[in-house]
Parts: sequence; structure tokens; C-alpha cells
Amino acid sequence: MTDKSPCHAIVIASGGLDSTTVAYWLADRGAILTMLSFDYGQRHRTELQYAGRIAGHLGASHEVVDLSGLGRLLTGSALTDLGVRVPDGHYTAETMRSTVVPNRNTIMLSVAVAGAVATGADAVAFGAHSGDHAIYPDCRASFFDQFAAMTREGNEGFLADGFELLAPFIGLTKADIVEIGRQLGVPFEDTWSCYKGGQVHCGTCGTCTERIEAFALAGVSDPTVYASATPGAAS
Repeated sequence: MTDKSPCHAIVIASGGLDSTTVAYWLADRGAILTMLSFDYGQRHRTELQYAGRIAGHLGASHEVVDLSGLGRLLTGSALTDLGVRVPDGHYTAETMRSTVVPNRNTIMLSVAVAGAVATGADAVAFGAHSGDHAIYPDCRASFFDQFAAMTREGNEGFLADGFELLAPFIGLTKADIVEIGRQLGVPFEDTWSCYKGGQVHCGTCGTCTERIEAFALAGVSDPTVYASATPGAAS
């Protein structure tokens, strides 16, 4: 966590719990927000609709970057390849690996930084947390530190004064994020986590299971509607 209060922050917004709570955390500190979402050829676009809802709640602008052609290149991931099954139940190293989209955060952060340079924003923020680190290389603190150094080097003389790359929850658990969101009044019912992209959360995929457990561990009521009669159980 950091005490920094940027004037204008570009938030990489997936419509999920983590990025939404980052946005509310920054808004609580008085930052003007630009919510930046990406169509990268993912399995469904439901998350983009929810990111737009959150932007509306916060009075923030919402930009959707069309990188949909990337989906044809980023095969082999359950998030971009319809031939790869979305894993159900608790994540294991193997099943979480199937949801890795190569270099995704690097791509998104690079675009967000370019946008910050162009608009004079003094922060770029994203919602990586400690539960992501084991398998997702671009969610680790070491990646974050090196990307921040590359950003400063690659944009020397063009970044806004005091520019920072922010990952305020990188050392926290998803349950911690739910509790912070509760304190900030995050409308959890208007966030989306499910990788399957149905009318409601499936309640069985790995990310739904993670979401269910985060609310339970935080002791916060979960307003999410799940399709499964027994959320968290494999279908």
C-alpha cells in the first residue's frame, strides 16, 4: 500500500473485484480517474460491460482499447482459446497455468503508460494481488519493480512530475481486497469475475471459487448471483 494521492490516474479496469477496488481506493483519495479496459480477443466481453458500469458509478471516463486481433496469436490459454477448457474448482498450479495469457499485463501496462504520457496523468494503477504471483509472472512484485524502472527509462523527460506506477494490493490477499472494498463502499454486485461469461457467474470456475472464498474469509456478505446451486463445486 502507498499513501500517494495522484491527481489523475489511469486504472487498468477488468470489471473485477481487484481493479474496481483499486479505482475506488484512488477515488477516495481524490484522484481523477480514467478507466482503461482491453478487448484482447478474450473468451467473452462481459467484463467490459461491468467495467463500464463501475466507471459510471465513479463518474470516470471509460476507454476500451481494441486489441481483439491479439486473440488469434495468444492461443493456448483458457481465456483466449475456445479449445481450452476453463478450469473448475480450486486452482492448482496446472489449472491456473491454463489461464495465463502471455505478457498480458505487460501489454496493458505499456498502453496505459503511453496514455498517461499523452494525457499528463501522473499515475497508472493495476490490481495485482499476492494470490496471483505463483503462476502469473507479470503479477509479481519483481516484475512490477522492473517494469516501473523501464517506464522511467523509456519515457524520461515525458512523464508527469511525480509519476508513479501503482499496484497498491500486490502484497495483499483477495480477502483483504474484499474488506477494503467493503470499507470503500464498492458495489460488489456490479463487478464481474467469472471466466465463462454466462448471464450470471457460474459459481464453479477457478476464479468464481476464488471470489466465493474471498468473501467468506473476509466475513463480507457476497451479493453475487451464481448459476451453480453449490457455488465452488465443479460442474
